[in-house]
Amino acid sequence: MPQNARRSERFVSREQRELRRELLVSPYPELGLVAMDGPNDPDPSLVVEDGRVVEIDGRREPDFDVIDHFIARYGIDVDAAAEAEVLTDEEIARRLVDVDCPRDQLVRLSRGLTPARLARVASRLDPVETMFALKKLRARRAPANQAHVTNLKDNPALLAADAAEAAARGFAEVETTVGVSRYAPLNAIAILVGAQTGRPGVMTQCAVEERRNLDLAIRGLVTYAETLSVYGTEPVFVDGDDTPWSKAFLGSAYASRGVKIRFTSGGGSEALMGRSLGYSMLYLEARCLAAVRAAGSQGVQNGSISCVALALAVPGGTREILAENMIAAWLDLEVASGNDAIASHSEIRKTAKLMGQFLPGTDFVTSGYSVMPRYDNMFGGGNYDADDLEEWMTVQRDWQVDAGIEPAAEADVVAVRERAARAIQAVFEGLGLPAVTDAEIEAATYGSTSRDLPDRDRGADAEAADGLLAAGTTSADVVRALDERGFTEVAEAIVGMQRQRVSADYLQTAAVIDAEGTVHSAVNDPNLYAGPGTGYRLDGARWELLQSLPYVVDPRKLLEEAAAGEPVVVEAGEAAVSERADEVVVAVGPAFGDALRATINGLSHADVLAALCDGIRAGGAEPRLVRVRRSSDVAFVGHDGALLSGSGIALGLQSKGTAVIHRSDLQTLDNLELFGMSPLYSLDSYRAMGQNAAGYALGHAVGPVPTMMDNYARAKLIVKTTLLHARETAAIVPGAPAVELRLTG
Repeated sequence: MPQNARRSERFVSREQRELRRELLVSPYPELGLVAMDGPNDPDPSLVVEDGRVVEIDGRREPDFDVIDHFIARYGIDVDAAAEAEVLTDEEIARRLVDVDCPRDQLVRLSRGLTPARLARVASRLDPVETMFALKKLRARRAPANQAHVTNLKDNPALLAADAAEAAARGFAEVETTVGVSRYAPLNAIAILVGAQTGRPGVMTQCAVEERRNLDLAIRGLVTYAETLSVYGTEPVFVDGDDTPWSKAFLGSAYASRGVKIRFTSGGGSEALMGRSLGYSMLYLEARCLAAVRAAGSQGVQNGSISCVALALAVPGGTREILAENMIAAWLDLEVASGNDAIASHSEIRKTAKLMGQFLPGTDFVTSGYSVMPRYDNMFGGGNYDADDLEEWMTVQRDWQVDAGIEPAAEADVVAVRERAARAIQAVFEGLGLPAVTDAEIEAATYGSTSRDLPDRDRGADAEAADGLLAAGTTSADVVRALDERGFTEVAEAIVGMQRQRVSADYLQTAAVIDAEGTVHSAVNDPNLYAGPGTGYRLDGARWELLQSLPYVVDPRKLLEEAAAGEPVVVEAGEAAVSERADEVVVAVGPAFGDALRATINGLSHADVLAALCDGIRAGGAEPRLVRVRRSSDVAFVGHDGALLSGSGIALGLQSKGTAVIHRSDLQTLDNLELFGMSPLYSLDSYRAMGQNAAGYALGHAVGPVPTMMDNYARAKLIVKTTLLHARETAAIVPGAPAVELRLTG
């Protein structure tokens, strides 16, 4: 616009919306700011000579970087490659969405595809097709969810309480991190104890430096890890002396000690680190995922993760993230599909992005749902947090989709939070750590954030954590402290997790553990979706649980409340046409004052009638009460009343409070004034309606009652409207004449 030009107020207003706090950019492929199908992405190619891969995506073996070498040696099945070579991209894409092409065939085929081919085939699918492919390719039958549990004070009582609540709400995994690295063993113990208090079988991890993380795992203080980051370009991958081989070795170190491991990757990381080499986000992520599979990992945390806002800044970014998740599942990896880091200021964009994983389902719909308020999220702020739990569960209910979070009653949550906080108090006492006080327990049980908890001596805690490591403390010491202090069930649950490490069943792809200790994975509980009526369906007891939210109301109770009290009117014979010129008929619906006795916003029918009559008299006219029995429609009620009125003017009134001023010579669906916003009306509003009706009856100049509007009224009250109108309609007597009424008081 020209400088100093007058601005549209609507445009100015939109500029203040949350969306405009973000920076959206046009593609810049040279810096990696392109979601998929980048102009510099290589054309797919795969050349095999004498059983050896000698070319990948246009690069011959002498020009391979470390990622190419790793994928060529460990990540390509030459037999599957021969099968894929004769298929076009479109043919493979069609198989991804063909319900008659089973998952195992697609997984086998993926082993013969190079990263560029994986990315190019994925780009042939639109978002809905990609979601469908993801639904079919998910490894485990039923989706689950992972929780983040942290707080700014690293307070052990609050960590334990939040972990317990997460477990009670159905989270299969709980992850923490630390503000001070030396706190790692204390935080790991806190969420281990808390999670097993909430529900036996929940896996836990502490996201810290790998050597420390592996040490905690060997001690039995954590049961999984997902911090093995991989990247799609060599300059980023080798930064910090990492290679695919070193990552694979570290992954095997975890697995050999019975610890579940996921790698982590995500589109946009290479661009953020300035080493994208001009490739698209999806192509580089396809390289990462091919390396992850080649390393033998059972799963991956992917979906842009911490770079999600960067991916969403470019066109097609949300589609690219979904394609990442789909490729990971296609490669037979467990998928923890992001939705953890803040993606957008806009609630619409956040939810729109979530639906790509929420609806088809992934093994873990988020790789970290913040079960505490955002203030305490040490992972950089969660996309969804404790304040969003009810929305998340309601959306599950709306779609009849299982996204891994279960409702829990407030009393149950309070009880399990207190139990967990007291359990960690017992552990700290038993291990000789700085005491967890009763004040901390109370605040962790009932408070909101770490601001509600007293400060601890953080120096003493750090020293105590160092002492734990030096003393060789293990989960056995935690178990002993719990058992000796009356927390036997928590101690047994922790022992159960150590047995799981020995059996190692939870190292299988997409493994989770239920409360009885049964492992569910792609091996014994695979996703066998093969079209409508197959695969995981949210029904039965699980559906009953997820739809029974604590804030769901029994509609029968709403009707009971509206019908409470004694009748406020009695019928007094058939109504006749009047000749009184100063009369205003107040015509009410079939259930008014009898089967129903209050309006939708809780005003008693007696008070409403009194206000209307007061207004009519104040306007110089005389009220007369009748009941229209043949219809519950406010237009018919008002018009029938007008036909009975000596002045030809009536005020029609439904039981829920909707009103109309009608005149006898108008068409039924025409009127003088209609008052549809019944939830907004006060007794003063009804007095004003009565006064206007009197003015029309006496032929005075009348200014309409000011219009009132609530754009959310329908969303808030449509159920109650339906219930009240259904009760009103049930009271209809077809063809019956109107009757006179008088107040009972």
